[in-house]
Amino acid sequence: MPEVSIYQRCFGRDRLTTGDRCGINYLTNPMADRKRSDPKIAALRERRTLNPRPERVTDPLFQQAPFFDARDLVQVKYEMVRRVEVDHAAVAPTVTAFGVSRPSFYEARQAIEREGLAGLLPRKRGPREAHKLGPDVMAFIAKRRAAAAEGAESGRDKDAPRSGKR
Repeated sequence: MPEVSIYQRCFGRDRLTTGDRCGINYLTNPMADRKRSDPKIAALRERRTLNPRPERVTDPLFQQAPFFDARDLVQVKYEMVRRVEVDHAAVAPTVTAFGVSRPSFYEARQAIEREGLAGLLPRKRGPREAHKLGPDVMAFIAKRRAAAAEGAESGRDKDAPRSGKR
């Protein structure tokens, strides 16, 4: 009886290159382990606070202590500002150690001064209000909505075109 390889027992194929769930590509593909992703990364990504370049954070605090996570951009920026403001460290070497640009440092410092720690949280993107409609157009829309609501209560729309002859 010929000897059966471990691969053939597991996958039932003779070649390493057939099928989509076999071979060296499957065994070494990082996408295969996608289901086992870190829940913290998913939470940071959902809140848009995932640091896109955590490998640039070389500060010893983030290398030694497990509490500090270089993937958390809010934590990185807060600790960077704290290092300069409280420990009186120079800005240039600090931003290099935290993997952040100087303009980002000054923006983070200003945000903390203005709003506290909440200032470091990302803002909702896009327009905050109807910025393309002037007050006259908004008044017209409000008038039409009120008339439509009144017409719905009475059973017909006053501005609707009439059909038929009179």
